[in-house]
Amino acid sequence: MKLKLDDKGQAVLQDGMPVYIHDDGKEAPFDAAGTLATIKARNAEAKSHRERAEAAEAKLKAFDGIEDPDVARKALQTVANLDQKKLVDAGQIETVKAEINKAWEAKLTDADKRAKELEQQLYGEIVGGAFARSKYIADKTVLPPDLAQAAFGSRFKVEGGKLKAYDADGNAIFSRKNPGAAADFDEAIEILVDAYPRKDSILRADNRPGSGAAPGGGGGKPGTKTLNRAAFDALGPAERMDHVKAGGQVTD
Repeated sequence: MKLKLDDKGQAVLQDGMPVYIHDDGKEAPFDAAGTLATIKARNAEAKSHRERAEAAEAKLKAFDGIEDPDVARKALQTVANLDQKKLVDAGQIETVKAEINKAWEAKLTDADKRAKELEQQLYGEIVGGAFARSKYIADKTVLPPDLAQAAFGSRFKVEGGKLKAYDADGNAIFSRKNPGAAADFDEAIEILVDAYPRKDSILRADNRPGSGAAPGGGGGKPGTKTLNRAAFDALGPAERMDHVKAGGQVTD
């Protein structure tokens, strides 16, 4: 394009603007001020686009290595939820803590109950078995194992998986045969029977102090002073215990 000149060689003006002839022969006035304003606006727009692009690139650098945008969105949403306390607020945290504590307390209670049950079972096995196997109870007393356990079982404790005997004052019973050592079951039960005020009522006739022979007495009845072995064995557990507690004797 070139500037249009008149016959005097001066620029032709239209509306105060110089006229230019374009390559295709068409003429048009050139608005220099408008063009400069447009160029300035375009430069400002280009700068704005460049700044937005640079900001976007900076943000994208924080996600280097993240190939799945959906995963990134979910992670950002999770963080947003945490920030906004949408997942758990302060009150809910205390509620959750209380529920956790309640659950653990229930488990501890169940565990403690189970431990006590197992402890009782262990005690029953060890103590009950000791009374059932005792040669002293079988040979020297008229008591069946269950009644002997009912009478003297509280004197025995299971400690460290072993049976240990205590006297009426709570003192450990030590062996007379092996001084310094704890008495074994039969020795301990013998010591306990010897200390029993009515021991004559539970010892067999030939084991009673100062007794040469068992007194006579046929098939007595409950409440009589002396019963023979057959009559005593024919009684129920409660009746046998009543007979013993009343000071009744049993003859072989």
